[in-house]
Amino acid sequence: MTNIAVTTWSLEQTAPTDLLPAAAPEGDVRIVRSEVPSPEFSRFLYASVGGDIRWTDRLGWSHARWREHLERPGVETWVAYDRGTPAGYVELTPGDDGVVEIEYFGLLPAFRGRRIGGHLLSYGTARAWDLAERWPGLATTKRVWLHTCSKDGEHAMDNYQRRGFRLFDTKVEEEPEVATPGPWPGAFPA
Repeated sequence: MTNIAVTTWSLEQTAPTDLLPAAAPEGDVRIVRSEVPSPEFSRFLYASVGGDIRWTDRLGWSHARWREHLERPGVETWVAYDRGTPAGYVELTPGDDGVVEIEYFGLLPAFRGRRIGGHLLSYGTARAWDLAERWPGLATTKRVWLHTCSKDGEHAMDNYQRRGFRLFDTKVEEEPEVATPGPWPGAFPA
């Protein structure tokens, strides 16, 4: 198996005023919180958004592991719908002391390049900043962070920076090159 060099960039916002929202796209695009923890739905989103960019770390998760993660207090999944069809999602995961990670964010391939991503990232980031308002017992958000890497979409870093995220760390590591899993095995060419 061959290895590839993967650059990972970590970005953050340290105040709600850092957020620079994108304009809403034209058409019937709605963003709705998936309030009922659903391992099946979350796995569908994960595999469908990340299948062509080699998201593989959660593919082996059991149903129980998905449920355990989704039922943690403060974990939220916000889904963008274009005319009723899931177009992408953002997953928020609270940490300690008011830190919220945008753990996953992205669009299904057919919905990229249509101005939905900037809008979804803006909306999801705003929900990270007001997460404690929906979850009594969580600390008020003081920092929102995320990471992206050289395997992600070509416009990911630019979108994050246009939304007001600032770079705070860069790492380059060798990783095994894996086949593109697609939303199901063999959906995309390697």
